[in-house]
Amino acid sequence: MGRKAALVAWLRELDVQDLRDVLSTRGDAARARPRSLRALAEELTAASSLRIAVEGLDQASRDVLDAVVRLGERADVEVLAERLRCNGKAGRAELKRVLARLRAHALVWPEGRGVLSSPGLRPLLGEPARRITPAPRPPRRTGQHRGYADRAGIAPATSTVDGVTRLVDCCDADLVACRSGLGLRELRRVAGVLGADERRVRLWVELAVEVGLLAAQGGWLLPTTRSDAWRAAPTADRLAALVEAWPRLVWVPGRQRQAVVEPSSSDTGDRARRGVLARYAELGPDEAFEHRHEVVAELVWSRPAVHAPAATEAVLAEAESLGLVALGALTALGRAVVGAGAGAAAKEDGDSIAAVAGRFVPPTASTAELRPDLTAVVAGLPDRELRSVLGLVAEGGDGVWRFTGAGVRRALDLGHEPDALLARLGSVASHGVPAEVEHLVREAARRHGRITVVPVACCVRTADPELLSEIAAHRSLAPLALRPLGPNVLGSAKPAAETLALLRAVGYAPAASAADGAPVVARVPRQRATPAVGRRRGWRGDGWKGDGRELAGQDLDELAAALVDRERPRQRYVPPCAESRRMGAVRLLRDQSLVLGDSEVQLLAEALVTRTSVEVAVANGPRTAVRHVITPVDHAAGNLTATCGPRGEAREFLVSDIRSVKVVARA
Repeated sequence: MGRKAALVAWLRELDVQDLRDVLSTRGDAARARPRSLRALAEELTAASSLRIAVEGLDQASRDVLDAVVRLGERADVEVLAERLRCNGKAGRAELKRVLARLRAHALVWPEGRGVLSSPGLRPLLGEPARRITPAPRPPRRTGQHRGYADRAGIAPATSTVDGVTRLVDCCDADLVACRSGLGLRELRRVAGVLGADERRVRLWVELAVEVGLLAAQGGWLLPTTRSDAWRAAPTADRLAALVEAWPRLVWVPGRQRQAVVEPSSSDTGDRARRGVLARYAELGPDEAFEHRHEVVAELVWSRPAVHAPAATEAVLAEAESLGLVALGALTALGRAVVGAGAGAAAKEDGDSIAAVAGRFVPPTASTAELRPDLTAVVAGLPDRELRSVLGLVAEGGDGVWRFTGAGVRRALDLGHEPDALLARLGSVASHGVPAEVEHLVREAARRHGRITVVPVACCVRTADPELLSEIAAHRSLAPLALRPLGPNVLGSAKPAAETLALLRAVGYAPAASAADGAPVVARVPRQRATPAVGRRRGWRGDGWKGDGRELAGQDLDELAAALVDRERPRQRYVPPCAESRRMGAVRLLRDQSLVLGDSEVQLLAEALVTRTSVEVAVANGPRTAVRHVITPVDHAAGNLTATCGPRGEAREFLVSDIRSVKVVARA
């Protein structure tokens, strides 16, 4: 008999409740509404269904299933116990628990004294397990007012909104290369421009692409047609869009890979993110986890196919950076996201996610405090005008911006006059422009344009002969092959753009001019990409929402009953009371025995209900058994009370010691 036929035979032996348990744990198979047990077996052994079932197993179940698959036809309970070192009482109990869980998933089932695994399964582990991995201790909880987490989540949520906004501004003002993906070198360059670490910038990039603010087009990462409206929206709406998109990110954090890469079917980042939020959602209103490493360890053990240690730590750090988790608890914003993902109304205390997000961002700031140490401090998130002014001449974010000569020169390159630049700074300065900032702007303007680059291919000219001699002798400018063309002119072998870039790289502040001497204002042309449609997968069926077609409750009961009726119709004229007792006895005896097959359990239950005799083999030591002909009369607490022998003596037998049950041979 093949394994699929053996699976069908085992399914036929199940009662309605046991079959319902299988359909409940294998929801994808139940969703197909099979019309027969053979069709159900086809669904249960499909590759996609097996993958989903195995991904939902904890580490202990994976250890046992891997051992069963490796043993093949030789798998039975005794061999498994020896292979996994389950010799003690506790080990046997754990093996029994795991086998029952695997049987409820229809991944293994009894066959005589052995155990068969579903066809199509391959070894799950790189090396055979030597024991069943024990479950870690449950994460310890502590009391904590729920408002503390909300207040602690404000600063990181504000920082993330500001970071994504500055990222979109950066891609609008500068060209960011993105061909097969955003490479690590380009990602580090952007992180340097934004003054943030690479991990945070990668999250900002992926969030911006998921929301539809950035898109790869023509080899560049460009703002989309949605980005302008998003940047002009209130801060709460911007934060709400980001936190709603976060659980959909399928890339797995913690890996060295390019950003903005088309996801593969093996990416499990979305399930890891939802798993973290769902675990924190189990906390009470005024509870928090004491240690995050205990939460990570539990998640890694409960779903190792989804949660890797480093990736889960990174996911938790992302949730904290968005204000979803803080101080070991789920914030109001995190609860709103979980509620929306679970299909409930996206509300927290009657408010929408955007309304909850409004409590996690400070008021928008329209002014900044310009200080003599060449910094600008912003109390809150800068509005669009303040961000535009500071972005012209300063670098930074998260409330602190620093004025630099390079920033002022960048503004002068864009055609801004120094007086107009100082006037714009004054319009957003809460206490005026300090003399130090004004001196920086004036000094940069004095030096700006002393050198001009003329495209002939090309010429460098200046009215200062000493400066011209200095440039001609500069070793770092050797690639330009500069040569005198006149009293105030040098010829360059490189085009004007390359000559300008190299002169600026070594510390000079040249300005570009046309062939007729008119100044050329360098402007990066604004481009808008079309947001990617369908680039990312939505939340998959094993997540909060599913796809709306899962069966539950009465539907599962009806399907299980229909399958049993079609394959194994109910016997007529069976007294309901006796039938109920027989089914209850079957259920109890099956749970109390690791050795007996289903047919033997049913035979023993029938003898118990009808008070008929059966022949049993009872363990007498590790490798021997003694046979008895008994008439069961009672069953309680794992003990079977029966009469045996010619005098009908009453004896008790442990159900776990019974090795076989047979019909009494007639003389």
